[in-house]
Amino acid sequence: MSPIEFVEEAERLGCEGTSISFNEPTLMLEWSIDVFREARRRGLYNTFVSNGYMTLKAAELLVEAGLDAINIDVKGGREATKRYCGADVDKVWRNAEFFHRRGVHVEITVLVIPGVNDDEKQLREICQLHREKLGEDTPIHFNRYYPAYKFHAPPTPLSTLEKAKGIALEEGLRYVYLGNVMVKEYMNTYCHNCGFLVVERDVFSVVNHFLDEGNTCPKCGAKIPIVGEVKVSRRGYMWL
Repeated sequence: MSPIEFVEEAERLGCEGTSISFNEPTLMLEWSIDVFREARRRGLYNTFVSNGYMTLKAAELLVEAGLDAINIDVKGGREATKRYCGADVDKVWRNAEFFHRRGVHVEITVLVIPGVNDDEKQLREICQLHREKLGEDTPIHFNRYYPAYKFHAPPTPLSTLEKAKGIALEEGLRYVYLGNVMVKEYMNTYCHNCGFLVVERDVFSVVNHFLDEGNTCPKCGAKIPIVGEVKVSRRGYMWL
């Protein structure tokens, strides 16, 4: 599909924005830039799901074209990323920080794989870099791995993900989520100040929220750094 055909299809389906992913979207950089420009012209938002491994020039082009949000998959600590990906993870954190400073909404995802990146040293390194580069309010997701293709490590135990979440909270991160586990409490958003449930989720949907006007906690009044506002759609509550 051409970029214009793609955006027209998004409008026809009633989509509110675009998301480019599967596989690495920087392989389609020029196409993505054309999509973003056309979508922005028509009032749609633009998102990217990426490994974050790109030049700063490529990152700048995405921002200029209309990138609104990016989810970056961090593969592990420095040693694991070098061993399994042949890549320098510091460039990924550099790019994440660049997007954050340019006003793009950033979230980090870590696929936790047994024997690869699940040891405490790596998890703590990731969390420390996350806070240093992106701050305590930037969401981080620890996702469960399942064996596929040529990699046969066993599925990630839930206890390992819970350990990762505990480390993240110890390092001062406020919004920590566990993915691929189908446990609702790990998808929800809780007030960082008092622990009150402020956003209730079910897989891909926001099913309820308890925020006061201005996205503040109704129990303690703390400001919750939600992007945009809640609106009701035919699929229930959706975040913009």
